[in-house]
Amino acid sequence: MPERPSPRRIFWRGPLRKLISGFRSFLRDPTGQVILSAAVTMIAVGTVFYRFVEELRWLDALYFCVITLASVGYGDITPTTNAGKIFTMGYVVLGIGIFVALVTSIAQHLLAAGEETSGQRGADDSTS
Repeated sequence: MPERPSPRRIFWRGPLRKLISGFRSFLRDPTGQVILSAAVTMIAVGTVFYRFVEELRWLDALYFCVITLASVGYGDITPTTNAGKIFTMGYVVLGIGIFVALVTSIAQHLLAAGEETSGQRGADDSTS
């Protein structure tokens, strides 16, 4: 009787392997690198802007940027200056587009990695 794989090995060969493979693929993709750089730049620029113009603490400014780009918008922090409101309008339009592109690209790589590992497992199973 063949030896049964441990739950740890099943987890490593299953979802975790697909996840890691998908993220590695995303990080190697030149388009993924550009999208990731754009997203990090948007968050950094927004954080600095809100820190100095809206006088938010660094953590609050970063929190506001991430919550805004993720389109969650709890409403606990809002821009109070005219400059902040104008900046936020452009920031949301541009930033949400970049954020959607980032999530879409990561999802495509994760799905492709899942298909590749499923195909490899099927090939491995048929040779056994």
